[in-house]
Amino acid sequence: MTRFFAMLCVGCVALAMSAAAVAVDDGAAEKNEPLAVGQALPDFESISDNGQPWKSADNVGHKILVLYFYPGDFTGGCSKQALTFREGLKSLEDLNVEVVGVSGDSLATHQLFRESHGLRHTLLADPEGALAAQLGIPARRTEKPATVRASDLDRQPLLDETGNPIIVERRVTYPRWTVIVDKVGKVASKRTQVNPSTDADEVRKIVESLPR
Repeated sequence: MTRFFAMLCVGCVALAMSAAAVAVDDGAAEKNEPLAVGQALPDFESISDNGQPWKSADNVGHKILVLYFYPGDFTGGCSKQALTFREGLKSLEDLNVEVVGVSGDSLATHQLFRESHGLRHTLLADPEGALAAQLGIPARRTEKPATVRASDLDRQPLLDETGNPIIVERRVTYPRWTVIVDKVGKVASKRTQVNPSTDADEVRKIVESLPR
């Protein structure tokens, strides 16, 4: 399991960049207005699980964008939701869809989660809740971090280089929302009641119904 610990360390080095790299529009953050169907997706910049900046301006307009907001890595429902997108990713990509998961986890936690669960879609880190504020996501922030034990697909604990279980922390927790942005950059669908087991299928049905 040393490769996971190595990834965790690399991610920790980049965590400072993670907090700084989330660029927000001050006005949008102050208004804290939730995304609405028909609204243009605000421009934003975050940090992806590969440690590089992810800019909405570089992605919106090229493909249909699916942003699924979820409580946190390594939790039961969120792991299930991520796996449904992993299994359904090819059929979504055939529909010209890009899938992006967003949570209040750190870059290091995202890297660990993606590697241990074999994910191929992008995960954006928002450990300070800046992106949630800009997009009007009612994320919850706590002074004392929530903790969860990192585990693999078989629910076996991931271990650090000393053989101890890896415990990840987060202070910002998102609700489970799924937003679909069409190719012209407008919100085509927003669901705030999401079943993690069927979310990928629901997304596919909605995308298939969108005008071509």
